[in-house]
Amino acid sequence: MKETRETTITLQPATETIPDLVRKILVQLGEDPEREGLQRTPERFAKALQFLTSGYRQDPEKLFNGAVFSVCYDQMVVVKDIEVFSMCEHHLLPFFGKCHVAYIPSKRVIGLSKIARLVNMYARRLQIQERLTSQIAKAIQEKLSPEGVGVIIEARHLCMVMRGVEKQNSSAMTSAMLGAFRDNKETRDEFLSLVSTPKS
Repeated sequence: MKETRETTITLQPATETIPDLVRKILVQLGEDPEREGLQRTPERFAKALQFLTSGYRQDPEKLFNGAVFSVCYDQMVVVKDIEVFSMCEHHLLPFFGKCHVAYIPSKRVIGLSKIARLVNMYARRLQIQERLTSQIAKAIQEKLSPEGVGVIIEARHLCMVMRGVEKQNSSAMTSAMLGAFRDNKETRDEFLSLVSTPKS
């Protein structure tokens, strides 16, 4: 089955700015947006939100540009414990944790820092953890055509900690396994073993 590529969303010009809308929300919450502590909050919130969703304005092709190299190496490459901060699209509350990424090259490798940047790019969008995990894996697969890709994310969701079930110590784990990582148990086990080994 042919995979569908991501669609680009064209934003229409807004009649009201984010700060305007935040002021209205503050009023609806029973607050006074003109009191000292809140006077600049709408602008601060808008600036923070633009940063936290800056991944929408990044292109994986440009991110990888100039950092893909031809190398004779066919063993597993692992980048573990990449910090992840994202926003749950259901409640607009943060989720955060760690991401582990591995791939087995097929003639080409990518600069290691680009993997962390790729994680940041997809995390800085309104997300669910399952889709975030899958997007990272598919982007590496499409760019490098490796023998396989594995991605694991473990994260805590404030929508479960601060509200709802209020489970303080809960975390969610998701994985995306492509190619050799899905088809070969030994490859998958090696990846799981490497990312579960504590730092020395």
